[in-house]
Amino acid sequence: MNLNRMQLSRGVTTRACALGILLAATGIAHPQAITPEVENARIERVIGGLRPSVAIKGQPSARWTLAERMASSHVPAVSVAVIDKGKIAWARGFGVKEADKTDPVTTSTLFEAQSISKAITATAALALVSSGHLSLDTPVNTYLKPWKIPDNEYQTTEKVTLRRILCHTSGLTVGGFAGYRSGDSIPTLLQVLNGEKPANNPPIRVDFIPGSKFRYSGGGIVVLQQLLIDQTGLSFPDLMNKLVLTPTGMTRSTFEQPLPEARWADAVSGHDSDGKVIKGRWPIHPEMAAAGLWTTPTDLAKWALQVTAAWKGQGSSLFSKTIATDMLSVQMEPYGLGVELRGAGPTLEFSHAGSNSGFRAMVVMFPTEGKGAVIMANGDGGDAIIGQLLTSIAMEYQWPSRTQVEREVIPLSVESQDAIMGVYSLRPGPSGEKVTFEVTRKNGTLFGQIKGLGPRPPQTLFPSNPTSFFTMGGMDFSFTLDSSGRAINITFGDIVGTRIP
Repeated sequence: MNLNRMQLSRGVTTRACALGILLAATGIAHPQAITPEVENARIERVIGGLRPSVAIKGQPSARWTLAERMASSHVPAVSVAVIDKGKIAWARGFGVKEADKTDPVTTSTLFEAQSISKAITATAALALVSSGHLSLDTPVNTYLKPWKIPDNEYQTTEKVTLRRILCHTSGLTVGGFAGYRSGDSIPTLLQVLNGEKPANNPPIRVDFIPGSKFRYSGGGIVVLQQLLIDQTGLSFPDLMNKLVLTPTGMTRSTFEQPLPEARWADAVSGHDSDGKVIKGRWPIHPEMAAAGLWTTPTDLAKWALQVTAAWKGQGSSLFSKTIATDMLSVQMEPYGLGVELRGAGPTLEFSHAGSNSGFRAMVVMFPTEGKGAVIMANGDGGDAIIGQLLTSIAMEYQWPSRTQVEREVIPLSVESQDAIMGVYSLRPGPSGEKVTFEVTRKNGTLFGQIKGLGPRPPQTLFPSNPTSFFTMGGMDFSFTLDSSGRAINITFGDIVGTRIP
């Protein structure tokens, strides 16, 4: 080797060493493979660091272990899958399939996905849009065959379209479905659509101008169930297998309702807020598109990754980048097509929650960042656990949002407390039941409690100003006062409640 080449070689080596030192010093060293020991340590921190999404300024934040929260909330099982760096980092099952028994939950154990079923059904519809078989903006009565949406005065100029069904602006009624139990008479899909016995829901009809406002509608997704059956000629479980479950590798999942007896041993039982097994072990949902999916967190994580791949233009077994972009674009706050959306850029998040009797679930994905999680629980007390576990995951994996935030609380006079105490009427529940929100006081502290949707514990209301409050779970409430200073309305999210005199 000549001198010039030797000097060049030494110079390159020296610069490479210097660059390595610089990268290490600045924390931008080459990524290292995550060893099982490192990942296990992260898992232990996650399940040992559950916390509320809100910390009160000046006060220490509570911490719990997952086992502690499962015991106090009477939830026998929780199953988790965490997504990091664009892949499933880990999945674990915790607890047992049924209270007072010993059969453990694994990553293969089936849970009801509840309303997350809607997002998976939306994916099937969008796959047919991508292939040219459906249009987002054609009136759906064009596609419906044995049953059509009855015409009325709300549909004179605007029609129910697939886009409006998927973003919950269709005007179709029935927010959710209570389901049925073993031994009940199970209605046909047409009986559900028409609200005919033995269906336990009112008829699914249009009661406002389509496209004029957002209102969550499980009824709209049941109309979509009929549409997909009509257009494919397949049973709903079969078409979902063909369009979504098989292409995404969701090998454990099924939309079969009732769950076939051959798979009962694979499934958890649902539990009420006291930890008792619900009648029949789980609800039966002929409204499969809205609430009928049986699945695992791992399978739902595969779906979230496939949607992300399509959105990034990396190739997906589901649909095109164009369709994925529509799906993850706000149509009307807070929804895209089939999923709830938050944020933009690095904080863009698509998600969907689920709540059937005895079950709770949540899927969250940050497509830009390749981060997310799926959590499923087999108890009515699972809501708080899911929220606290998501916060722990967000903190450990440095999510762009959903990490714990610190908020300040102001002192509130007795007169200001008196002004908002009372009962507020909310929109009816899934089967038309009366739902209220009650604000009470104990030892100088305000509490809020939803009543009419099964047992729900009261939550402490923390004032950020005399008419705005929040909970440790991150829910915000605001009150509208009349000229006398007395609250007449309460608002949280898209829900407005009117004070009952």
